[in-house]
Amino acid sequence: MIATADYIRILPEIVLTLFGLIVMFVDPLLPESRNVKPLGIIALIGSLGAVAASIYQMRYPGPAFWNFVVVDNFSIFFHLLVTIAAALVIMASFEYLRVQEIRAGEYFGLILFGTVGMALMSSAVELVLIFIALEISSISTYILAGFRRRDAGSVESSLKYFLLGSFATAFFLYGIALMFGATGSTDIPQIASALRLNGAPLLAYVAYALMFVGLGFKIASAPFHVWTPDVYEGAPSPVVAFMSTAPKMAVFAVLLRILFVTESPSLLAGSRPVWFWWVWGSAAVSMTLGNLGALVQNNVKRMLAYSAIAHAGYLLVAFAAAPEAGISAAMFYAASYTAMNLGAFIVVSHFANAGERYVTLDDYTGLGRRSPLLAMTLTIFLISLIGIPATAGFFAKFYVFSAALKANLVWLTIIAVVNSAIGAYYYLRVIVAMYMRDSTQEIPVMRVPAGVTATLLCSVAAVIYLGILPGRVLEFATRSAQSLLR
Repeated sequence: MIATADYIRILPEIVLTLFGLIVMFVDPLLPESRNVKPLGIIALIGSLGAVAASIYQMRYPGPAFWNFVVVDNFSIFFHLLVTIAAALVIMASFEYLRVQEIRAGEYFGLILFGTVGMALMSSAVELVLIFIALEISSISTYILAGFRRRDAGSVESSLKYFLLGSFATAFFLYGIALMFGATGSTDIPQIASALRLNGAPLLAYVAYALMFVGLGFKIASAPFHVWTPDVYEGAPSPVVAFMSTAPKMAVFAVLLRILFVTESPSLLAGSRPVWFWWVWGSAAVSMTLGNLGALVQNNVKRMLAYSAIAHAGYLLVAFAAAPEAGISAAMFYAASYTAMNLGAFIVVSHFANAGERYVTLDDYTGLGRRSPLLAMTLTIFLISLIGIPATAGFFAKFYVFSAALKANLVWLTIIAVVNSAIGAYYYLRVIVAMYMRDSTQEIPVMRVPAGVTATLLCSVAAVIYLGILPGRVLEFATRSAQSLLR
């Protein structure tokens, strides 16, 4: 018999699933012209309920369902991250769906069901369950990427994402199969025990490599990043805000759990794990290619797509650092990046208007005069992405670079610092265009609706809070790292 505590340990997933089903059942009962707000409210209540359920889980730490799932500080941290991101995107989508004439029922349902997979990835400790959760998340985002069905670019982005994503998933699944062949288990703690007793055979090295390829695609790290600019450019902007944060953070949680828990014997002995140089190389290449690619972009969505590749590299720097400091730095970076990148894409989404027509750098010229508050909000997110003090981005990079230096990764830190300086240029280009250039065309700026306002206020508050008072979140991240390595 399954204990009640087991159900509590998957309570956020249960809440999201139930409300996703409610959205799908209620959708046919409402007229299509007036269903956005009621369905959006149902979805928002579901996502906020999942946030509350994640907090409630703190009372019931431990394994569930035959040790396939574990609730600890680490899983709760990422549960909160993905469910809050889902809630913010849902709030920001109300007006977007009406302006773009997108069906609301399927849209909100897919966000909730996709979040189920992301939440489950955060707590799963069994590789086959992680694969299933990854597919739940991926299938939802494949469909959401093509939701502007009348736009050829959106359909193209969905098709590219699906084909390349399916290919990457095959790598991950084959890696799971090889890890089972090498250790006789797909349970992460049991894999760690087998490697501790028998050492890592060649088959385990190949399994690590294949799983890293599959997950590297999902986080858009180089050289598995080629899909990112085209998919981000064609997908609906609120969807890009969602898929550039929540799914990526869930996959980072999986990477942290797989890499650090299964390699705990090597880490405890002070030696380099088998995957160290793969991560080192991917971090360096991601930062460099991402920032160099962003330098030449005139489309703001493509610029932010290349920026996302660079930030995946910064996060991987933390993976290469010492275990406890690296994990806590990576988790703090994940929280900071979610707040600032989600907010930036929501501004882009609102400004783009019907058909997402206004997405080039020239369109942003003079925005500081036409809409001072919107320009100021985007400026806050951009300077945080640069890493300027008093914003979340500053402490995020500071903790990552500090962890790398403590681990004697001097060259990787130098590469990261140089790339941060390069990144400042293309972020500042947008700010210069908004405040220091005169507009050559009169682009209408729509009134900012309540949902978008609430989302931007929450994102700005998070960016400033993490930039001024980072201690509490970093302390929770440190405890989470300790619980993961225990």
